[in-house]
Amino acid sequence: MPNAIILLAAGSSSRLGRPKQLLLYKGQTLLRRAGETAVAAAAGAPVVVVTGSLHPELLPELAGLPVTVVHNPEWAVGMGASILTGLAYLDALPQPPTAVTVMLCDQPFVTPALLAELRDTYVRTGRPIVASAYAETQGVPVYFATEALSLLRALPAGAGAGQLLRQHAALVATVPFPLGAVDVDTPEQYAALLAGE
Repeated sequence: MPNAIILLAAGSSSRLGRPKQLLLYKGQTLLRRAGETAVAAAAGAPVVVVTGSLHPELLPELAGLPVTVVHNPEWAVGMGASILTGLAYLDALPQPPTAVTVMLCDQPFVTPALLAELRDTYVRTGRPIVASAYAETQGVPVYFATEALSLLRALPAGAGAGQLLRQHAALVATVPFPLGAVDVDTPEQYAALLAGE
């Protein structure tokens, strides 16, 4: 069952004031770290990295990784536009994936084991959407099985995956991921990450 991964790296990091994709954590940029995690979890299935605000600046961080980088010129419309850009690339492959995991580049504690657990939870529960649960919410990374891909393709460009999770709650299983609450949107959050909080 090829489980492709869409890694979203399209934002402009407006609240941070500099590209979050290129922030260093434990000797790697957040983008490189996420890219390596995605490749390890995909185990040979396609990994597509969607860029937006930045494109040429990010390419060196992905050098040597078996990923495809796709630029979304409509990145400012919303996360949905970037998800759809990644899906359009995957759907055009000779062997389109039967499942897709959507992940972000600014959650440094995502691991290949977590991404595998999302897939395993689908196998165990039969629920076609498996989300990460943290901070009293459900969010990314999110696994979409074959039965849910049509919902993902119908996502409005201005919406995020969270909207799907709320609209189709009966289809959603969750995996606890408390560290999913750690992302990097502000200088304070980055400082806290580096301080090990």
